[in-house]
Order: sequence, then structure tokens, then C-alpha cells
Amino acid sequence: MSTPLVISFSIVSHGQGHLIDKLLGDFTRIVLPPYEIILTLNIAEDETFIARHANLPVQIIRNDVAKGFGANHNAALAAAEGSFFAVVNPDIRLSDAFAIGPLLSTFDNLGVGLCAPAIHSSDGQLQDSARKFPTVIRLLNRKLGCRDPDYVYPRVPFEVDWVAGMFMLFRHEAFRSVDGFDERFFMYFEDADICARMRDGGWKVVVHPLVIAIHDAQRASRRDWQHLRWHVRSSIRYLTGW
Repeated sequence: MSTPLVISFSIVSHGQGHLIDKLLGDFTRIVLPPYEIILTLNIAEDETFIARHANLPVQIIRNDVAKGFGANHNAALAAAEGSFFAVVNPDIRLSDAFAIGPLLSTFDNLGVGLCAPAIHSSDGQLQDSARKFPTVIRLLNRKLGCRDPDYVYPRVPFEVDWVAGMFMLFRHEAFRSVDGFDERFFMYFEDADICARMRDGGWKVVVHPLVIAIHDAQRASRRDWQHLRWHVRSSIRYLTGW
């Protein structure tokens, strides 16, 4: 009888093999319970980096047509076998300060549906990955440069409104209970949306401040018009329910 999988990690590449190569390397040096990695290649790309990690339990999904953030991770979950489901961005690194055990322990509270680590930038600065739910005023303030963090991190796990989608660890049944990500959000705000629907469903969203993942933010919406259009469209959809 095979050992039951504890965690299914979902990673989606948009031609980002150079980043995922480093992330997969991190998996070789951290201690994990039985797990699998579901790697979705959203567009055709050079796959030679995958062969360097033949020792890892990686399964590949190759898309014929590029999909959005939510659609890709929903499809990965349909193939996942773990009791927990982790969404991990390609530009995440699992540092020496990362440990999966404390994240999993937060689920001892049966009301917790999602747990995330603290996210630091590559220069060690805490990022505001945990936020209050977006409103028109909050979004305008951020646009005007008012980016004070919404939470002061304590030394123990704490409940938040929502966490950004660069690293989200879901209880499998919690993710399924809200039907996963809303695929109408091609990119952006699908993380805030799923956290809001989880709260409506009675689930808690928690951050563990002592577990740290590193994020090399790409900030695509600031330099690419297509990403900016997706960002604006998704913000309108989130705020209006359209």
C-alpha cells in the first residue's frame, strides 16, 4: 500500500523555467512529509530544467492554450492527491527559515482553511502579503503611495482577511468547499476573492509569522499593459461583483 500524500504543491510556469529550476532545487534540501509537485507549463518552453530534478515527485501538465491563475490551479487540484494543497508562485524561494511543520500544525484548529507563511523580499524586508479586504478607498490609497501594512505581525499565528497568492496552503476540503478559485479572474484579485468566500463559508485564513518564504516580486502590472488591463478589470470585478 502506498503512503498517503500529505501535500500537493501546484506551480505554474509562464516560461519561467529559470525561476522554477531554483525553486525545485529548494525542495531537495527541506524536510517535507510525503508530497507531490504538479507543475503546469502554461505556454511552451524549454523543459531541460525539469530533467535536473528527476529525483523529485513532479508531474507535468502541458496546456495547449494558456489559462489564467485560477483555472491553472483548479486544474492542478483536480489531479492532486494530497490532504493539503499549496499554491506556490515560480518566484518563491524556500529559505532556511522555511518549515512546513508549523504551517501544518495551524490546521489542528479545525476552523482553519488556509495558512500562509510570512513573505519577505530577497533583501529580507517583510512584505505586506496579508491585508484587509480591498475597498475603493484602500485601492486608491495604495495607488497614491499609502502602503502602510494592514497588520502588525505578532509572534504567533494570527487571523487575517486575505493573503496574496504567492504562497497559499489550503486544507483540501476547504478549497473544494468554495469550488476553488473563481476562474472569471484571469489574473489578480482571485486570492482576495477566494479568502472572502472562505470566510463566508466559516473558514479562517491564518498567517504563521515565524515561517518565512522569500518572494522576488516581478511587479508585471507596473511595466506591462496587458497585466495592467488584467489588474484593472479584476479590481472592478471584485469590487462590483460583475
